[in-house]
Amino acid sequence: MIESYLKAGKIVSKVRREAAGIIRDGLPIIELVNYVEDRIIEEGGRPAFPCNVSVNEVTAHYTSPPGDDSVIGDGDLVKLDLGAHVDGFIADTAITVPVGDVDDKCHQMMDAAREALENAISTIRAGVEVGEIGRVIEETIHSHGMNPVSNLTGHSMERWILHSGLSIPNINERNTHQLEEGDVLAIEPFATDGVGLVTDMPQTYIFRFLRERPLRLVHARRVLGKIREEYHALPFAQRWLEEYFDAKRLNASMRMLIQSRAIYPYHVLREKSGAMVAQWEHTVIVEEDGCTVITE
Repeated sequence: MIESYLKAGKIVSKVRREAAGIIRDGLPIIELVNYVEDRIIEEGGRPAFPCNVSVNEVTAHYTSPPGDDSVIGDGDLVKLDLGAHVDGFIADTAITVPVGDVDDKCHQMMDAAREALENAISTIRAGVEVGEIGRVIEETIHSHGMNPVSNLTGHSMERWILHSGLSIPNINERNTHQLEEGDVLAIEPFATDGVGLVTDMPQTYIFRFLRERPLRLVHARRVLGKIREEYHALPFAQRWLEEYFDAKRLNASMRMLIQSRAIYPYHVLREKSGAMVAQWEHTVIVEEDGCTVITE
């Protein structure tokens, strides 16, 4: 188990560094997500979720839909969030990359998110209360004149489960749950000069299997079976399924699966006031006297 976590961590660390180096003005987002996901497979893992490329005020859950024509531009703040698994054991990491000339506030929020992550990691050990991690993150981000995104959190992970129940807050809140040795956590501070809240956008490009349901369409039953077989309970992108199914029929089946609550749609999230957002993330394994960062 530990070996699988460490391997997944090495894969995403390597791919994160490579992908950060190709982000540039004029790069189609579909090329970036395909590069990341293909490189994870080439390195011996599988994507734990679709590569997220969230630009400027878009904060999370954006991956390319089929036929995406979005392009990264000069002055953009690009949040690259990627994950790999090895036999279901997950490593999750993120970085923010400025493209061309960005203003001083963007650099401040990048520094705030990165330092908040470093400070949070330094507090993690068995017995620490979850609320203490949030306090450290919030105080660090405020010290840079920025606000944490209060309704996004880090999360615990288990085999085949990206969000396994424990939330790691980015603000000071009364959560007395104590970390235990062996916990696997994704710590991910978000910093902004906006109000520090995210809201749903109408778009949904990432999904997750929920449950078997009685379905009228035979094609929808086949799609659901493929989802469960290929991705278990991990998030997936509709574009991944176009390898197996006709695009037009797939659209109809996906609508039925959402309506029947067989799959869960993740809405793209944006900062409520339209402000820029920076993100940094590592995966750690909690130990008695500290933690191991597997995605450095």
